Amino acid sequence: MPDSTIASPVLPTGVVFRILGPLQVDGPDGPVRVPPGRQEIILACLLIEAGRVVGTDRLLDLIWPEEPPDTARTQIQICISRLRKSFTEARVAATVVSRAPGYLLRTGEDAVDLHLFHRQVAASRVLVKEGRAAEAAESLRGAVSLWRGPCLDGIPSDVLRVWGQRLDEDRLTAVETYLELELSLGRCHEMVGEVRRLVDEYPLRERLRGQLMLALYRSGRQAEALDVYRAGRRLLADELGLAPGEELRQLENAILAGDPALLSAAPAGYPPERAAPPMAAPPPAYGDEKPHQLPADTADFVADEAVLRTAEAALLGGDGQRALGLVVIAGKPGIGKSAMATHIAHRLGERFPDGQLYGDLRGAGPEPVSAKDMLGRFLRALGIPGPVIPDDTDERAEMYRTLLAARRMLVVLDDAASERQIAPLLPGSSSCAVVVTSRSRLAALPGAQRVELDVFDEEQSLDLLGRVVGAGRVAREPEAAAALVRTVGGLPLALRIVAARLAARPHWTLASMVHRLANERHRLDELAHGEMTIRASLSLTHDGLSRTDRRLLRLFSLAEGPAVPGWVAGALLDDHRPFPSDLVEPLVDVQMLDAVAVERTGEFRYRFHEVIRLFAREQLTLHDSPAVQLAATERMLGGWLALAEQAHARIYGGDYTVLRGSGRRWQLPAGYVDDLLTDPIEWLDTEHANLCLAVEQAAQAGLDELCWDLATTLVTLFEARGYFDLWERTHQRALEATREAGNRRGVAAVLASLGTMHLSRQHPEEARRALTASLEIFDELGEVHGLALCRRDLALLDRQAGEDDRALVRYEQAARDFDRVGDVVGRATVLTQSAHIWMRRGHSAVAQAQLEEALDVFRSVGYAQGEARALRRAGQVQLQMGEHAEAERTLTGVLDMVRHGRDIIGEGHLLRNLGEVHAAAGRHAQARDAFERALTVREQIMDHGGAALVRLDLARLLARVGEPVPARELLDQAAETFRARGMWHETREAEVLADELVALGSAAS
Repeated sequence: MPDSTIASPVLPTGVVFRILGPLQVDGPDGPVRVPPGRQEIILACLLIEAGRVVGTDRLLDLIWPEEPPDTARTQIQICISRLRKSFTEARVAATVVSRAPGYLLRTGEDAVDLHLFHRQVAASRVLVKEGRAAEAAESLRGAVSLWRGPCLDGIPSDVLRVWGQRLDEDRLTAVETYLELELSLGRCHEMVGEVRRLVDEYPLRERLRGQLMLALYRSGRQAEALDVYRAGRRLLADELGLAPGEELRQLENAILAGDPALLSAAPAGYPPERAAPPMAAPPPAYGDEKPHQLPADTADFVADEAVLRTAEAALLGGDGQRALGLVVIAGKPGIGKSAMATHIAHRLGERFPDGQLYGDLRGAGPEPVSAKDMLGRFLRALGIPGPVIPDDTDERAEMYRTLLAARRMLVVLDDAASERQIAPLLPGSSSCAVVVTSRSRLAALPGAQRVELDVFDEEQSLDLLGRVVGAGRVAREPEAAAALVRTVGGLPLALRIVAARLAARPHWTLASMVHRLANERHRLDELAHGEMTIRASLSLTHDGLSRTDRRLLRLFSLAEGPAVPGWVAGALLDDHRPFPSDLVEPLVDVQMLDAVAVERTGEFRYRFHEVIRLFAREQLTLHDSPAVQLAATERMLGGWLALAEQAHARIYGGDYTVLRGSGRRWQLPAGYVDDLLTDPIEWLDTEHANLCLAVEQAAQAGLDELCWDLATTLVTLFEARGYFDLWERTHQRALEATREAGNRRGVAAVLASLGTMHLSRQHPEEARRALTASLEIFDELGEVHGLALCRRDLALLDRQAGEDDRALVRYEQAARDFDRVGDVVGRATVLTQSAHIWMRRGHSAVAQAQLEEALDVFRSVGYAQGEARALRRAGQVQLQMGEHAEAERTLTGVLDMVRHGRDIIGEGHLLRNLGEVHAAAGRHAQARDAFERALTVREQIMDHGGAALVRLDLARLLARVGEPVPARELLDQAAETFRARGMWHETREAEVLADELVALGSAAS
């Protein structure tokens, strides 16, 4: 390998170290020679982590992935010494400092091109927020120009090569971002050539393909834009067996429909202008969601084709089939049930055009997912907002069956525990089909086609072995290959593990693996045959891992989520590297972990096969003390808390309206967090299963402070998405943990949050009990912030009960308390709520002044949801004051905001408010249109109570314009719903209006 002294283009003054391409060091007198091999590897790692300590053990693993020699530490010290000498002789402004447990490189802020790149990317984010899109694009182009080729090109290290690939991914993300910015600036014609070249170079990147489609469409080349989509669709199908993602499909639909919004050139990262014309056309219906939730298919999948065809025929049915297509795939652990279900679902994807639902029921675990919880997930995926989803399991199942009745959808229910668990999850329509996997036969499911998987025969086993290690290798040792598949007994999981080990060691013969595995099986001969086969293959692979990889495998078993992000590995090992997935990839390579998804950061998500998790847990018990396990658990849970805290702060504009505990945080690299939390509420939603499990795990580990802190932080998500079940479950667990630990402040914080939940669920008595108990504890402790939160919610309860005077007193106290602790958003929320009382009392000027103050706060911190609520209330004040035009403009702007945020419930409220404005202004046709749109929205999301309220409004309007017959029909429907739901005040309103219609009819006759 040549020395790293390659000349490079001119870079910004001050850059000394260049790793965005081949490794290069530039001194005042020209390039500095860095000998290839160990010195290159050590320098590259120190540069990536410049300013942070790199442990000696980590350098050992990088240079000697197998077993390091006895002199390894001495050799690293020699390399460090030579690097220091090279820097001194070449007058390079950098030093390598010994700092336990390793070494740290110190150099200038802009001396490393990688860190300069990250700073320019961060600067571009600030420019975007300030509305300076052209400067942001220029900054990103400058950052991308730092690249001189593949990152760390030529470095002889598999780990650093993977690391370099992750950094190259950052470069592509920056390219896509500046292209998006330039699209927003209207530079479409000049961009087409550049983007087309990039799509040719990276044909599977959907964001680039979408940008090319948009640039072509805005350049008047609609047909070419659609051709680009179709070429991508064919490529994805041929290469990966996948359909294009949701965003790309929506873009194609918008182009086909000639959606005028595609011609908008709003700056990237900003919502559209709010000055939309009154009653702008709504976005696509919320009930039209087409979820595609399947995990990735297995590239080297092997199965009996006749079995696959039988299962597919049962799912598809024939003409005139009236029953649901249902297939149950049963078999022992490691037999390939989940892989077959996923493979079948992918093969049949086009036959179910309305999408696929996937649920991991975790039936083999200690706490299987309940049908109620899974129904909630499926309903949300089908477009039903959380607050509208009923509490009762049967009601959820009815809603689910109703939504699927007219759709052709495939449902995959993986790892079912029993018939009872899955019965509510079965659609009622023959247009849908269901695949179930389970360790049991589920014999009580009527009409199911059962597929019982057995071990592979020799032909299938050899086929799979050849796909993993290479057919040539199998052909060179046919007898050893046959002996190997006999040794693992044809069990797919065991065969994959052994084959992956061979693939990672191309110098090993198949015969040597047979010998190793036979010895391992003899050592474990007390086990049953199936268990022995898996355990032997796992033990063999485990013993061949490096020390760090073995430790990570053990600790990773502490993560209990269904799909775990790569940063968890960094937390478990207390490793702060910028690309933590690098730690996990060696375990993926040998099939000890599965990579199941890719995050927006380019990092992967991982999952254990349950059998391997059990093995890893056994190793954890054998090798790691309870104290070590607890410390690792605390770091992992502290990472979840730190991220949830950051997400809350980004939504609210700061650390407002929430109490903080002293639970220990584990901080992730700042750039990684920025990428992860681009859309903080979406991140919280994506990770809600892991976050809720973290609350449970904290309680089990006795980390009560961390437990309540995380639980109450998650209210940001629970409120936004209406996850009342999760809210209650996490908080009850946190309440138990804090009470058991005697943590009074934690108990009060959880009770206050439960009070807010009961308020949201419209359970006033339960809310008052929880809030009163919390208030007493906070008062004893002198916890001002907690008092403010309780008084705010108790004031809302008073207001809802008609006790306005008492509410105003509490609001005033809460505002003072929020002021004392500097919670400006808490104060602004109080002003928004109390303004409603002043409006109701006719003091519009007071209400308006409070709302203006609140809006100033919300806008200054960037809390969009608070701004929308205050603006809606301001529109209602304007309506009360007779300022109909102003009210219409304000409410239309808020309608645009909630639509942009996909807040379907807010959209229903705003359409109803606009109907009230039009009715008050005498614009009856526009009022009717607004009310009918509001009714459509409520019916789409099956919000029957909300729909009944709109029917009452519409009935009043029709009665006023002389249409008593349709008004009476609407009233009858509304009154029936009110009575069924115990809405007695609304029932009385409907009855009074009905009496008035009767009186009008009598007078007319």
